[in-house]
Amino acid sequence: MKKNVLFLCTGNSCRSQMAEGWGNALKGESFNFYSAGTRKHGLNPRAIKVMQERDVDISHHQSNTAEELPEVKMDFVFTVCSDAHENCPFFPGGKIIHVAFDDPPRLTKEMINEEEILSVYRRIRDEIKNMVLDLEEYMEGKK
Repeated sequence: MKKNVLFLCTGNSCRSQMAEGWGNALKGESFNFYSAGTRKHGLNPRAIKVMQERDVDISHHQSNTAEELPEVKMDFVFTVCSDAHENCPFFPGGKIIHVAFDDPPRLTKEMINEEEILSVYRRIRDEIKNMVLDLEEYMEGKK
């Protein structure tokens, strides 16, 4: 039986969405992946764009809060930002694992050059991919 994995961030617009996309693309045969936010900000178009560059389509995803998730037991909850880690709702029986990533919208809010902005999103996209590739090691406490 597949384990359920939730990626939780603040707005469920970027980092958790990318993590869910990578999870489904790389390990969807082994796990059921979900994403949510402590609040919802809507799906970030730049996150969609940089994921499409790697042939991962997250354009159909929706921004959700944890309360809007399906009624399933989350076996693992990855908080991908400090805010989500500090405000993580209770998931009975779920193991909470914190792996923080920079917030692309926050890092780029003063930038005007689109290519520079996208380079920040790409860096974080690739960092999240590496975390998903090592998912089992995080689950076993080896990372």
